[in-house]
Order: sequence, then structure tokens, then C-alpha cells
Amino acid sequence: MDNIEIIETEPPGEDRPPSMPPRPVRAWRVAVIANVKGETKLPQDAPADAGAEFDRKETIEAIQAAIESDGHFTKFLSADDNLPFALRDFCPDICFNIAEGIFGDGREAQVPALLEMLRIPYTASRVLANAVGLDKTMTKRIWREQGLPTAAFQEFTSADEPLNPALRFPLFVKPAREGTGMGMDSGAIVSDEEALRRRVAWVVESYQQPALVEEFLSGREFTVAVMGRADAAKFSRRPEWYAADGFHRFPILEVDNASSVTPGIYGYKAKTLHTGEEGVPGFLCPADVEPFLAEKLQSLAIRAHLAVGAVDVSRVDIRLDADGNPRLLEINTLPGLTPGFSDLCVIANAEGTRYQDVILEILDLGASRFGLLLEHGQEAVKPLRVPALMHMLPAMATMMLN
Repeated sequence: MDNIEIIETEPPGEDRPPSMPPRPVRAWRVAVIANVKGETKLPQDAPADAGAEFDRKETIEAIQAAIESDGHFTKFLSADDNLPFALRDFCPDICFNIAEGIFGDGREAQVPALLEMLRIPYTASRVLANAVGLDKTMTKRIWREQGLPTAAFQEFTSADEPLNPALRFPLFVKPAREGTGMGMDSGAIVSDEEALRRRVAWVVESYQQPALVEEFLSGREFTVAVMGRADAAKFSRRPEWYAADGFHRFPILEVDNASSVTPGIYGYKAKTLHTGEEGVPGFLCPADVEPFLAEKLQSLAIRAHLAVGAVDVSRVDIRLDADGNPRLLEINTLPGLTPGFSDLCVIANAEGTRYQDVILEILDLGASRFGLLLEHGQEAVKPLRVPALMHMLPAMATMMLN
């Protein structure tokens, strides 16, 4: 793959016509932070599907174009060990973060942690939620503690650990701290203890992390997008999107794995295929579900989102058990944003929401948390907090990095 072209635009002129309110007092310098497929260096012993979560340059360019359409100017910054220096040099007002990270069991939290330390505003979930969301076992423990339904499970750090006798075959085995279906194929479903031990050993060795083992859920699979928070409508360009609890309820997407390249499983290979390619799952949105089930799925997604401390946007995967009861699978606190391909984008398109509006809503929700946007009606009377902090950033960063 060719090196990604770094796009940087100049600030708009003063005669630019105003956009929909609320508007910032000036154009923002927005850093789009991501890991790029084929550009981000991976360890030599990484598994074959390592980097599956990374974004293509076309996705980054689409995000930049959406942000620039509102008068801001952008620059792509790679989420690697040069990022602290790039932040110091660019001095962004806010970062649009979609970085997956490279190393470690909490890698999705690394960029938010750096931005918190440098006091730079950013989009989507914060440090703890991103770390927890990547750790599927910890997520399920939190959900279980909160009384939310999830399949019975056990984490294995080695293949010879005793199996909890309460677990019933068939079981499903996957890496505990990966996303994008990594480590999930037809071999992930095991029907006896011998197969279980083999699969656990393979996961632990291949991914250098624990294996999460849970009871296999044989029912329909859904993904439910969550956007908003309690005060979202106070800052949004689209306040009518949000219900009284502050959340926008997107239509539900059903993943039909019957003809998938990984039958019955929404695994890594299936997630790399595009519409029309052989072996791609069926994506049904809006899903054909009874209203009471739709309401239950959306409610569970919001509760799951809140339980792990996610903010502004996430995507929750849910599957029905053999009796038709919904069970939470996992949460993605940094949902993919590839136009026409990523689940959140497919879902938004199904309800008639433009890609540009999704990106700008995520940007505004993040900006409002850090004081870059004020509530409707307060723009003329209350000063913004963040620009004053931005004057401090170069000195702060230089002091830290010298």
C-alpha cells in the first residue's frame, strides 16, 4: 500500500457562510488519529489477523472531508510512538480519535490516556471505558454484576485449567482482548472438552492472552448502535434525534450468518468482506423484529453502554439464546466508520442519516464535553473554556518530552 497522504487544510475565510447552530467561535484544528492498514508496524510474532481493526486511508480521508465540510481544518496523525511529537507540533483544538493502538491489553485506551495527560479534547469514550471494552471478560463481569444478561463464561489463561462444570457444550472460544472477529472462525465452536483444550491452547499461544470461553448462543445475532448521553440534545445540531433519556435509537441491524464464509459466526474473514462478495453475511437493517424485542434490544444496548462508562457513541453486539432471550456479547467503544461498510454507517444509512452528519455529531458531542461547544442559547453569554488551555499545550508538551 502506498504511504497515506496527510491532508491538511487552511482555515476558512471570515466570509464563509454560517452552518447550522451551534457553531464554534472559530474554526477548529482537528487531528484525526488512527492506525492505518499497511502503515502501522506490527510485532514480528503477531497473529495472521493482527491489524484487522486498523483503518484504510480512504476511511480517514472520508472523516476529514466530513469535518472540513463544516469549516474546520484537519490533519491526520498516526497513532504510533511519534504521536506525542505530532500533537506538540500540530497543537489541535480537538482530536477525532479512532485509534486502535498497537501493543498491550489496553491498547485502545492509549491515545485517550495521552490526550488526557496533555489536556487535549477528543471524541468518543475515555480511558477506562476503552480499556474495559477491549477486555471482553472484564466487560462481561461488569455486565453480570449490573444484572445484565450475558452467556455463562469462563476465562482460561492456560489449556489445562479445570472447566467450570456449570458450562454446557457447545462452547465458543475467542481471544479475550481482540476485536473485529479476530481468532473467530468455524473452529471457535467446540463440542467436547478435547476440542476445547486444543482451541484454548491455540488462542493463548497465537494471541499471547487469555481465552474467553462462553456458552454458544444459537439464536439470531444483532448489533445495536448507541449515540448520545443525558445532555446530548442541548448541544446537538439535531436535537430532535434524542429521546428524553438523551439517547438516539438507531434501527437495529441483524447479521445473518447462514451463508457467511464463517457459517453461524460473524468472524474475522466475514468482517473483511464487502457487500456482493461471496461469503459475506446478510445485513438486514432495519431488522425484522417485533416492537417489544426491538425496544428490549435498544434498552439493553444503552444499559450495556452506560455500565462500562462509554460515552457518546458505541456499538453493542447481542445474540439470542435457544429460547429467544437476548444475551450481550460485547461492546465496541470505537465503532468502525468506513462509509457504506462499517456497521454503524450501514445502520445510519438505513435510517436516512448522512455519513457527514454522523461524523459531525460525534465531533460535536466530544467537543461539548470539553467546553468547545456551549449549550443552545448560551453561546453569546458564556465564554468557552478550552481555547485558553490550548495556549498552554506547546509548553506543556515540550516540558514533558524534553
